[in-house]
Amino acid sequence: MTHAIDRLKTRADQKGPVCLGLDTQASFLPGYIQKMDMSLGEKFFLFNQAIIDATSDEVGCYKVQIACYEALGLDGMAAFAKTLQYARGKGVPVISDVKRGDISSTAAQYAAGHFAGDFQTDLITVNAYMGLDAVSPYFPYISEKGKALFLLVKTSNPGSGDFQDQKVGGQALYELVAQTVSRWGEPFVGESGYSALGAVVGLTYPREFETIKALMPKTFFLIPGYGAQGGTGKDIAGVFKGGICGVVNSSRGLICAYQGKTEGEDFAKYVHDAAKAMREDILQWL
Repeated sequence: MTHAIDRLKTRADQKGPVCLGLDTQASFLPGYIQKMDMSLGEKFFLFNQAIIDATSDEVGCYKVQIACYEALGLDGMAAFAKTLQYARGKGVPVISDVKRGDISSTAAQYAAGHFAGDFQTDLITVNAYMGLDAVSPYFPYISEKGKALFLLVKTSNPGSGDFQDQKVGGQALYELVAQTVSRWGEPFVGESGYSALGAVVGLTYPREFETIKALMPKTFFLIPGYGAQGGTGKDIAGVFKGGICGVVNSSRGLICAYQGKTEGEDFAKYVHDAAKAMREDILQWL
């Protein structure tokens, strides 16, 4: 079966590897939306909708960070659901950034919650550090519905080294996790040559990234750390030797690109231009 990473790889080759993060917050809304007489959740969706309409031809996928919507309660979760449905309705792959990390029957409920029903998406992020029984409950949705996962391997945050860089049997813990995730993913390699078990690896650690890539030759990557976190297109050049093998996320660096330029309905033009510039910045190094 073709799975979501096969489709994401195809789109990244066609449209470029930009992953636009819809990590919407109240302070990110332009003035004309802030003044509207509607709930904050409704404003979030209006903002997201305008961005999706403006950028769907420039990006490889969207990533929606659930925390931004959970913080608003039911109103926010309605905006989360509508955003997923709208973006997927455009034919663009969507990653729900939920970072689930629980085991057995609980993980099975998380899988049902994000791969079916109101919050159905194409891919989700999962914390692999609790082991196989925190990941395997998602496997039926890969096999039967063509879904896919991005498992945390080496994250972009400064504190990632507190545990991930610690030595275990002579190698860094993240290297052990990379090897293990690669092995788990072997049964799910699709027509693209990549597994449905992708990996989250931060652009903020380019040397470690090249090590991880060598350990995970059939793995497609979700790559945070571009833009506001300091990563550039040049930093990805070593990872993308031989072709695009991941999508590069930027959230506030794109969706706030209009700030200081406009507070009107034309704000999405600036988001479009920023997404296009990011795409060109990455592709020039391939």
